Amino acid sequence: MAWTWRYIEADGAGPSAEELPSESFTSRGDAESWLGENWKELAEGGVGRVALLEEGREVYSMALEPMD
Repeated sequence: MAWTWRYIEADGAGPSAEELPSESFTSRGDAESWLGENWKELAEGGVGRVALLEEGREVYSMALEPMD
């Protein structure tokens, strides 16, 4: 199974894929760990939300905002 992240700008549009990493993972845990290490860079690159996909099916989505 392939796990991937879809990037979503704050206005709902998809940011330019050329500027953002395109990773594929063999497990959900690996995908979530990768996001935990890279979310700040993604947010700085214009990503407002991410959606975790399993074989193209959305599992969940969440905002990339720092917690106060």
